Amino acid sequence: MKSSPNKELTSLAAEVVRLSRLLTKERASIPVAYLKDKGLRKAYLSYYLPSNLSKIHLPLEELSLHQKNVLSKEHLRILDVGSGPGSATLGVLEFFSRLEKTPVLEFTVADHVAENLKDAAALFASNLERCRINASLHSVKTSVEKLAPLLKGHYDLIILSNVLNELFRNDEERIVRRIDILNEIIKHFLAYDGSCIIIEPALHDTSREMLLVRDGLLAQGFHVYSPCLMNENCPALVNPKDWCHEDVPWDPPAIIKEIDKLAGLRKDSLKFSYAVLRKDNLSLMDYYGPDSFRIVSEPIISKGKIEFYLCGKGGRRLIMKLDKDESPANEAFGALKRGNIVSFEKLLDEGKRYKVGKDTEVIAKNTC
Repeated sequence: MKSSPNKELTSLAAEVVRLSRLLTKERASIPVAYLKDKGLRKAYLSYYLPSNLSKIHLPLEELSLHQKNVLSKEHLRILDVGSGPGSATLGVLEFFSRLEKTPVLEFTVADHVAENLKDAAALFASNLERCRINASLHSVKTSVEKLAPLLKGHYDLIILSNVLNELFRNDEERIVRRIDILNEIIKHFLAYDGSCIIIEPALHDTSREMLLVRDGLLAQGFHVYSPCLMNENCPALVNPKDWCHEDVPWDPPAIIKEIDKLAGLRKDSLKFSYAVLRKDNLSLMDYYGPDSFRIVSEPIISKGKIEFYLCGKGGRRLIMKLDKDESPANEAFGALKRGNIVSFEKLLDEGKRYKVGKDTEVIAKNTC
């Protein structure tokens, strides 16, 4: 006879469902300070924080690939804007704790909800004890709009994790206002060799709005480091149906698996959109080469062929391989996944799309 879940876990699952709806289908009605709600707060800390914590790892891993060792300073100052209970901060702490040589980390977390800052401090202290690295935390209670006058000096990392979409949400001029506020923060407070990491939900609208902000910041003179392999306006914005996001495999903790069973949800991968911006012109393309592409879709499999969308020099284009053209040179094509970086030799350009022929060599490159 199966044992029934305890009341506490059932109650938590119900709050997770409520928060999930607010973050997806009911976004228009989500309160500004929704984490003041004790039930939603518990749901976030138990269910969403572990995955949001891990999302920062991919952009940090990509930054660590660059030949100029952009994360190798002895001392790093990190600003977590709209920090919530410190999800991104904890992710940065965890990332650096895995390295053989760790810098001194000086964190500043800024949020307008006092409960968030209290939780951030408590979680930081407990994780710092476990990680055992040299790090400190400073808290600033303020909204993003009022943050700039309270900052001092320059930061090596400025992070906005699941924050951008909440700024000026119902304002018709929200994109322009988001560009303006980020431009001010990055221009005045990001070190010249620093990086601004923006992470957003993988939803169609939030992703496209982030890309619009990305393009606006490029127009202000900033440069994109990753995930893009070119420093141009995002080609995903050409078609209103397109957007760009990652889907990284993830093995969730047992508690999340239990909540998924009760809530009818599934959190077995990390879905998010992101952009890393810099003042200098360093790029992930410096590492992978100018003729590399990133796979930006799931495989599209139909009778006799497999297709992907890829993005790189020349924009976002479809690439196809017919089953009858399978060969040892191109066998890696069928194993490609969203987010992989790849290059080709003897790739066939058919105008609107690329074609992998029998003689095309598919070179799947190491990805994070």
